[in-house]
Amino acid sequence: MTLEERAEKAVALKVSGGYNCSQAVTAALADQTSLTEEQLKSLAAGFCAGMGNLQATCGAIIGAGMVAGMATEGKGTLPVARKIQETFRDRCGAIKCGDLKAMTDGKPLCPCDECVRNAVMIYGEVMGLK
Repeated sequence: MTLEERAEKAVALKVSGGYNCSQAVTAALADQTSLTEEQLKSLAAGFCAGMGNLQATCGAIIGAGMVAGMATEGKGTLPVARKIQETFRDRCGAIKCGDLKAMTDGKPLCPCDECVRNAVMIYGEVMGLK
């Protein structure tokens, strides 16, 4: 599966209503871990709407960070997670869910489907996926 296909899978999962942003990202990147999509869906369940509905860090970024932790086996994960967050902020304009959803001219800074797409794409770019 290409990186673009993974990103579109994440968007489709999010739009389906059965996955939150964090779950959609982890499920789309499940093959980067030793866990199943269902296990990742359970693990990421509490990281929606900005860290458990607090409008804090975007769940899509958290999902990408969780997968990065598994892919690096916890070794050197911090700089990878930082790069994911910095790139996401540069691309989307913010990293906090509340800021991303803030309405300007009748539309959010970055809608959830774009956050999910960007998180998967950025994970792939940082980790060298094709």
